[in-house]
Amino acid sequence: MHRLLLGLLGAGMLAGMVARPPAAAQPSASFTAPIDRHALVTRHNPVVRAADPLSPLSLGNGTFAFTADVTGLQSFPEAYRPAPDEAPGRIPLATQAHWGWHRFPNPEGYTLYDNYEPYDTYGRPVLYPTRQGTPDGQWLRQNPHRLHLGQIGFDLYAADGTPLSLADLDAIEQSLDLWTGTLTSRFAIGGRPVRVQTWVHPAYDQVAVRVEAPGLDPGQIRLRIAFGYGSGAHYGEGAVWDQPDRHVTTVQVQEPGRVDWRRRLDDEVYAVRVLMPGDAVLEPAGPHRYVISFADLRRAEAVVAFAPEALPPVSPGVAETQEASRAHWAQFWSTGGAVDLSGSTDPRAPELERRIVLSQYLTAIQCAGPLPPQETGLTFNSWYGKFHLEMHWWHGVHFALWGRLGLLDRSLDWYRTILPRAHQVAQMQGYEGARWPKMVGPDGREGPSGIGPLLVWQQPHPIYFAELVYRERPTRETLDRFRDVVFETADFMASFAVWEAAAQRYVLGPPLIPAQELHPPRTTMNPTFELAYWHYGLATAQRWRERLGLPRDPRWDHVLDHLAPLPTHDGLYVNAESAPQTFSERDHRRDHPTLLAACGMLPCDRADPEMMRRTLHAVMATWQWEETWGWDYPLTAMTAARVGEPEIAIDALLYDTVKNTYLPNGHNYQRPGLTIYLPGNGGLLAAVAMMAAGWEGAPDVHAPGFPQDGSWVVRWEGLRRMP
Repeated sequence: MHRLLLGLLGAGMLAGMVARPPAAAQPSASFTAPIDRHALVTRHNPVVRAADPLSPLSLGNGTFAFTADVTGLQSFPEAYRPAPDEAPGRIPLATQAHWGWHRFPNPEGYTLYDNYEPYDTYGRPVLYPTRQGTPDGQWLRQNPHRLHLGQIGFDLYAADGTPLSLADLDAIEQSLDLWTGTLTSRFAIGGRPVRVQTWVHPAYDQVAVRVEAPGLDPGQIRLRIAFGYGSGAHYGEGAVWDQPDRHVTTVQVQEPGRVDWRRRLDDEVYAVRVLMPGDAVLEPAGPHRYVISFADLRRAEAVVAFAPEALPPVSPGVAETQEASRAHWAQFWSTGGAVDLSGSTDPRAPELERRIVLSQYLTAIQCAGPLPPQETGLTFNSWYGKFHLEMHWWHGVHFALWGRLGLLDRSLDWYRTILPRAHQVAQMQGYEGARWPKMVGPDGREGPSGIGPLLVWQQPHPIYFAELVYRERPTRETLDRFRDVVFETADFMASFAVWEAAAQRYVLGPPLIPAQELHPPRTTMNPTFELAYWHYGLATAQRWRERLGLPRDPRWDHVLDHLAPLPTHDGLYVNAESAPQTFSERDHRRDHPTLLAACGMLPCDRADPEMMRRTLHAVMATWQWEETWGWDYPLTAMTAARVGEPEIAIDALLYDTVKNTYLPNGHNYQRPGLTIYLPGNGGLLAAVAMMAAGWEGAPDVHAPGFPQDGSWVVRWEGLRRMP
């Protein structure tokens, strides 16, 4: 598998993963000249010269994304559609928006209450929705699911009218200009060149395309627009194409240069508009399928716009979309943070810089909407399109550290909208405050799972997010905006901790499943990371009370003063107090090494840095890295930086294993099915910001998380220190 990926990616791209040569010792330098951001960004413009199902390129605006094949549209979706058990897998082509959801009918009236099971909690039964294998559990997991809004592609023909396949295209060269958000796709049909430019509008959910093929007959290129029904597949593009009777496409407006459709799928409704030249002809070509014929291919163009319920009276045209895209991306790259590694002698620096630039782009187009993002963003569905709240930290914290807090802030008010539901869950289980779910859609209803409902490490996240906002905007308005979320979260956290009278301490679990999900819920107690995060969350909530002029909450203080210490064994931190065999049994050293997060992702408030340094070395030497996930590498780098091991921080960020592969389009590859993984991209950015700008209490040197031997020359600007 790993060798196959190496072949797909090419040796040149992975050259940065070889061992670095020794460099003469010299201090890191400070820099005053501004970074040439245009040069920094554009030297990493993705270029594709062959049709590769792992290299489609996406355009987007944070709330809407469109993923294209080498034609610049979605002309050959079957070549990118995942096949069962196919290695290394494919990246589907889809059109998705944060508002685009669908749910199947529920004639049986399935509810979450049908899926609860009791878990003994120190003598009292607490209910969790863990019965995922039942028919009702499967319906609740699948619904709602994110919807592929519409396939936009070309129907291509040879001069004699024969339909063309992807293999018939010659002279393929596709490039994404990151500075302008322009996707330019070149290919040839019968030796005659075709040039396609594609944009997504930064403020409207619409795709604009311009075609130039002066040597072709107009009938050789037609624009195709097709609509599917919602899909209940775990992974995929979010549509099925063989159930035309289950959805309705109605023409609302049809006039020269414009067609408006109304789409209905069960109870879901949305609108679609096409703008085209007045002499273009739109015709039906099958159920929910239309083609547009252009009169002149010397310059043919169209806009396809989407919206929930209804579109505005006027949609921007192609030229307006192009100009808006250019202005938006120039502004994006000219503001916020930047890291330039071009002066480094370590041969891995170009690859790390490439990952940094492309990760900024991908998270900006995929993870910056009003809802927490799913792990595959708006590219294709994973876990039915639902988002995982424990991953929200890895998707979004980097925005604050890179001076783009607003891109995280967009999704934070959603916690307030589901606060009543979170409060109801906590009450039903016998706790105070609000308990946040794990796997959810927009309504905040938990998805049944044998694991998800028992996770707890997402609970302090809203407090961490609120603190990031306050650090940037230390105002009464910020405090009032988040106070209910912060205080209700802290109330749950304090009541979830169990008092052990004999030991005079508070413990976490059982039942619970820690971030390292291999531990059994009915016996796991006091995981290292969760204990540290509980302390951080409650201590931060107390500071919020003080900022608001309120007295400290005595219950929170009692938990803070008596919370169990982080568990250790033989001078090392371990996964949990119930897992002292972390470093003696191999099976305990797989999945996420989150025992490191107590001094890395979090400040070392409760962890001893020297003991954590020894633990880091043990993790690096013995962990089963092939069974980890993409965010585990930046997690490890953060710990290495905090404990004074910058060389290990770099080694972790660029660790040579499949789960830490970054594809030509910048996506973090994991496995067939999960061929992209945005928590890896977001985690990389968070770790790099920390390593460059430092953290509270960091050594007073330039770029304290990078090696200080002169092999890394780190120029940075616009970053924020990590807490």
